Amino acid sequence: MATTYLDHQATTPCDPAVVAAMAPYWSELFANPSSGSHRPGLEAAAAVDLARCSLARHLGVAPQQVVFTSGATEANNLAIKGLVEARRQRGRHLLTLATEHRAVLEPLRYLAGHGFELTVLPVQPDGLVDLNRFSEALRDDTLLVSVMSANNEIGVLQPLAAIGALCRERGIALHSDGAQVFGHQAIHPGELGIDLFSLSGHKLYGPKGIGALVIAPGISPAPQQHGGGQEGGLRGGTLPVPLIVGLQRAAELASHDWEERQQRLGGLRDRLLAGLLELGGVQLNGSLKHRLAHNLNIQVEGVDGNQLHRALRRQLAVSGGSACSSGSPSHVLAALGLSPAKAAASIRFGLGRPTTAAEIDLAVLVVAAALNELRG
Repeated sequence: MATTYLDHQATTPCDPAVVAAMAPYWSELFANPSSGSHRPGLEAAAAVDLARCSLARHLGVAPQQVVFTSGATEANNLAIKGLVEARRQRGRHLLTLATEHRAVLEPLRYLAGHGFELTVLPVQPDGLVDLNRFSEALRDDTLLVSVMSANNEIGVLQPLAAIGALCRERGIALHSDGAQVFGHQAIHPGELGIDLFSLSGHKLYGPKGIGALVIAPGISPAPQQHGGGQEGGLRGGTLPVPLIVGLQRAAELASHDWEERQQRLGGLRDRLLAGLLELGGVQLNGSLKHRLAHNLNIQVEGVDGNQLHRALRRQLAVSGGSACSSGSPSHVLAALGLSPAKAAASIRFGLGRPTTAAEIDLAVLVVAAALNELRG
């Protein structure tokens, strides 16, 4: 029996057009873009430059602001540790939210173990930060704030424009992990007051192993990966030309259909939620209003979480949280006030470009059958 894939926030399938765009750069146009002494190297460098310029246009920034990385995790580390290392004389205080991805929380905790003071703000039951509480938490010595654009588990969209304004008026650098939002909504980091913006290719139907950090003018993080001086000295290492071309092509395709896609997936998400609520004992996790259109996260009453997910995976590819959590209880759902048992009995549905109404209806039937079995 085929498995219905509804875990597009963990990763997306690489679009065939993206695969086609990358194909020549594996074995035909394979040269090192740093080899400027011959034509093949210059052709590879030109492909990188074109991709960088195209991505910059989508983001509303200058090309030199786009630094390629291996993904959002590396971009987060370069942003957080690099900014703090470069500006350590300006302050010792760091601020983030309890619902951040571990690729943000762990670098911050690393810095907290090396002499910096970290404040991890709680969120409200709907997953949104209280802006008054956020403002009160800012200090004269706050060096960096990191707040993700869209949550990877509950899809909640934080009020970045308001957060950016509060940081800007205090002269505090703002970083945002945008892996879940880029390619799904139009976003211009500079207009939101974001100084450092991380993104990843495999969340928007591009290849794994490629991402970028967008750096505002006047921000100069210290490099965290030293080598041959690539990427303006910020990220040493031979550039993966096929992956960079794939990231650019994925972003281009996403810019063409994101409005239609989000409208369609939002309708399918609402259809899924309505069907699940009819089963009884189902509650939504996180705000519905301030949320990615392709995300749904619910908790189910009266069942054991492990048994629930074992029953579902016979036919559905869904998750109980982040793909990076290695099966540990969701810290995001705990931050919303859920007990470990309720968090374990929660399901994240990540809808995607291939998702159909028939798959949504099937998902409701599969969950219904699992609940009937587990509730006896």
